[in-house]
Amino acid sequence: MPPPPTQADAASWASALGALHGGETLVRVTVQGTGGQPVVLESMQVRVVQRRAARELPAYRMSSGCGGSLTPRLFEVDLDRARPVARPVPGSDSGVPIPAVSFPYTVSSSDPEALLVSGRSVACDCDWVLDVAWSSGGRSGTVRIDDGGRPFRTTGVRGGAVYDYDYTSRGWTAAGAGTEADPGAGTEAGPGAEAGPGTRTGTAPAADPPTATR
Repeated sequence: MPPPPTQADAASWASALGALHGGETLVRVTVQGTGGQPVVLESMQVRVVQRRAARELPAYRMSSGCGGSLTPRLFEVDLDRARPVARPVPGSDSGVPIPAVSFPYTVSSSDPEALLVSGRSVACDCDWVLDVAWSSGGRSGTVRIDDGGRPFRTTGVRGGAVYDYDYTSRGWTAAGAGTEADPGAGTEAGPGAEAGPGTRTGTAPAADPPTATR
């Protein structure tokens, strides 16, 4: 297993190794209007399009981040539930608390909104997408958020070996007996089908729709 990549190279690193998002997939979405009228974001639905039992795979933990100039609204999704929902949760920006705020939101071309969705799984190897419903000027539609035309894929990693990268010895070391991968640690589980992050754009076919860029 090669050393962990920088964040900018994470997609190609994971794709080349056939890695999966282990335990958690973080999806950052920036939504804004495309015309002169404001757009109301009515709701965000989670759809699991395929569900498999998680396999016992080795997990490799690395640091990760989600940069950007906008402070995102935070949502958590429990993919192990029969009907997952995007639940708003409080966050912080440089130590300043950010309260949890539910839909609806209003955006425009000059006033975007950033959403950070944490899809987590323990027992499920799940393919999933987000559907954001919007309305503006008497029109309405839905923007699908996915991984460049295919669903996001998140698999639980419970039961498999867990490894951390030791920069002193320049090698992967076992995290210890009975240790489970922390979903918040930027974990990749492999080998398996590829699931690399990237920037994707979705638009709704209506007048003055919003754009959603991941």
